[in-house]
Amino acid sequence: MNKNNSTYETIAEASDSLKIKLIKQLGDNDKNQIINLSKELEPIFGSDAILTTSNIDKYFNNNTYPFIAEFNNSIIGFIIGVPLEVFEEEAWSHYDVNLGKNNTIYTYIYLIKKFYRKKGGYSKTLKMIYLNWCRKNNYSYVTGHVKSGVSKNFSNNTKVVKIFPKWYNSKSPFEYYRRPL
Repeated sequence: MNKNNSTYETIAEASDSLKIKLIKQLGDNDKNQIINLSKELEPIFGSDAILTTSNIDKYFNNNTYPFIAEFNNSIIGFIIGVPLEVFEEEAWSHYDVNLGKNNTIYTYIYLIKKFYRKKGGYSKTLKMIYLNWCRKNNYSYVTGHVKSGVSKNFSNNTKVVKIFPKWYNSKSPFEYYRRPL
């Protein structure tokens, strides 16, 4: 494989030049786009949330399920799912009754470029395809950490498992949610 180009599986393609891809191996060409896009996380989580050339492989590897949204051949967003068991050493994961059951995927990062938010349905499309992929791959639950109050916008069956008053460098409380698929 040419290390400049990513290898991926196209999961969905829309007529308006939107493609959702599951990245198998992240190439250098896409790394730079993703690193630049991740800078939009800084106002929420601080500078530690920005992906860099030294930490990006932690998120895009054989233990993760990274999906990207491409519009007109440019990456406009990504979502990274990770089996909950990968986090068994993290204290927060022990609040989840599903830890060790191999039925839960944790949503690690979900980001759509600010310009594309709340227009064109790009965010919803990426999230819907991700959730459908998780369901088809025998996951029963999706979890993650979001700002307090956000998970009430998910399905009616979404449960807040724990509220964390301080979540890393965020400026507001975060909740750990569990959503059945």
